[in-house]
Amino acid sequence: MEAEANSGSPEDSWARIQRPGEGCRTVPLAGHVGFDSLPDQLVNKSVSQGFCFNILCVGETGLGKSTLMDTLFNTKFEGEPATHTQPGVQLRSNTYDLQESNVGLKLTIVSTVGFGDQINKEDSYKPIVEFIDAQFEAYLQEELKIRRVLHTYHDSRIHACLYFIAPTGHSLKSLDLVTMKKLDSKVNIIPIIAKSDAISKSELTKFKIKITSELVSNGVQIYQFPTDDESVAEINGTMNAHLPFAVIGSTEELKIGNKMMKARQYPWGTVQVENEAHCDFVKLREMLIRVNMEDLREQTHSRHYELYRRCKLEEMGFKDTDPDSKPFSLQETYEAKRNEFLGELQKKEEEMRQMFVQRVKEKEAELKEAEKELHEKFDRLKKLHQDEKKKLEDKKKSLDDEVNAFKQRKTAAELLQSQGSQAGGSQTLKRDKEKKNNPWLCTE
Repeated sequence: MEAEANSGSPEDSWARIQRPGEGCRTVPLAGHVGFDSLPDQLVNKSVSQGFCFNILCVGETGLGKSTLMDTLFNTKFEGEPATHTQPGVQLRSNTYDLQESNVGLKLTIVSTVGFGDQINKEDSYKPIVEFIDAQFEAYLQEELKIRRVLHTYHDSRIHACLYFIAPTGHSLKSLDLVTMKKLDSKVNIIPIIAKSDAISKSELTKFKIKITSELVSNGVQIYQFPTDDESVAEINGTMNAHLPFAVIGSTEELKIGNKMMKARQYPWGTVQVENEAHCDFVKLREMLIRVNMEDLREQTHSRHYELYRRCKLEEMGFKDTDPDSKPFSLQETYEAKRNEFLGELQKKEEEMRQMFVQRVKEKEAELKEAEKELHEKFDRLKKLHQDEKKKLEDKKKSLDDEVNAFKQRKTAAELLQSQGSQAGGSQTLKRDKEKKNNPWLCTE
């Protein structure tokens, strides 16, 4: 047996290692080896590292998202109640470290604030999609690093989306259908009917059937609990028939019988949160946390993240095979994309240079035209100035002529006046002389 097992060249052994389905044989062990402890090693390693789980709560304001989270994990998470006056949809994320027995859980709860409060709800889903894609992109960037630290990286990808449906009893709103359709390829959607004690039991049954039919008719793919594992196939198959879960949340404890139980007190009676005859809270907790938490994490990585990763890498030009169905070399693909990028960059640089030269020429033409206009304006102003100056000189000359003529007339007038005053003076002297010579003239 040993000779048979050891026969063959090293190349054959390497081929069997490379292709385990071809040529591998099953051989019995002569005694205990010890690799049956591998599951225990994985468990111990996982427990020491701890786990992370991220829940996205999508629903309108006032449907009890925070209360349900407090009830699910039997604690009181910090948070402020949201108002109905938000201008847009915002996502509020909080991370908590939980410890149960010797198992640690890093829990992240992301809640939509202001979802469904706007008059125009056309783009209400976009911030949610962008947030989910941002977490995928952060993980992808970490994977593409040369030095990766994925073992210590905090995985913020959304593992489960609890979609809260208002207990109207009629049908799903258009906002719910559009949002779930946009999210079903990016996250595991688990629809739940919030505050299910608001409608009667018969209406609730009809409402569940109506929701299921609308989801199927609109092609919305919700998360189905896996049935391929025999250990959980029966319970998961049964629980798939109960979707969507009708839940009630409450952190208030009331004494019912001899036990303190979480319940809601109404004037007509008491609704017990953990009573399966009253609501599906226990079913939701069982499926979400106790049975399928690891499957939700695995589905997020193997299905939703891989889809995002594949689409992102294809956008970047990476493929698994070339047109001849031959494996692609990453180095060749990188070089090809690099050369393509450099070619596009050079082309854009040449286009920008030509555009710059064209803009410079246009600017020079504009400046020459402006200079020409300035010269023409200067010539016009210079000519206008010369004309005004000539007019002023002519006017000054005419004024000077008038002043000279006025001076000549003044001089002549003064001369005549002086001559007249002299003639008058001589006559007065003559008259005085005559009076002096002839006194009788005075008496007259």
